[in-house]
Amino acid sequence: MPIDQVSWEAAVRHLYEDGCAFNATGPRRHEDWQADVLAVMERAVPDPRGWIGLDDTAGYGYLAERPAFPFRPPFKADPCRRLTPADVGERLWEIDRASAENLLLALTDSGCTLRNLERFTESFDELQGMARTILARYGDTFTCYSNVSEARRVGTLDFGGQPMGWVPMTFFGEDCGLVVVSDTEVGLFWAFGDI
Repeated sequence: MPIDQVSWEAAVRHLYEDGCAFNATGPRRHEDWQADVLAVMERAVPDPRGWIGLDDTAGYGYLAERPAFPFRPPFKADPCRRLTPADVGERLWEIDRASAENLLLALTDSGCTLRNLERFTESFDELQGMARTILARYGDTFTCYSNVSEARRVGTLDFGGQPMGWVPMTFFGEDCGLVVVSDTEVGLFWAFGDI
């Protein structure tokens, strides 16, 4: 599916404008994609195409002290130390493309469930088309990772029932996310609950 800036940005804005979200893409420069994800978390790299993401956490004022805010080291680590690529990778598990599409929809608000879609006027098929538009940016051979706990144990994730658990990656009381890794880009899509 060919993708352009207008359709991609429209899909991102429409799906995430009413939640608390962090959606950004950066370049893939390292064999270890976790280093590239960390650069996006720290806002150290621009979007390689100049496309607009969302950062509802930019106004919290902690950025000077913690460039990756709201992302944090694991709980047993000093919360003030800088994140490392290993901190990122140890809390993410690979998920399949179908799970990634549904996760993008579950991330539209807190709770990480497809019940979030009730607020939209579009049909599920139309919303799923927007999720596919977002993923199309990353080509045909990307891999996806999530901090959703079930990703460690099951194949395709089911976001239709109760909210799933997650391994905390941020200072927020709830955070679920998706990392998309292609040969040239890494994308982060994160939703947050209360801080």
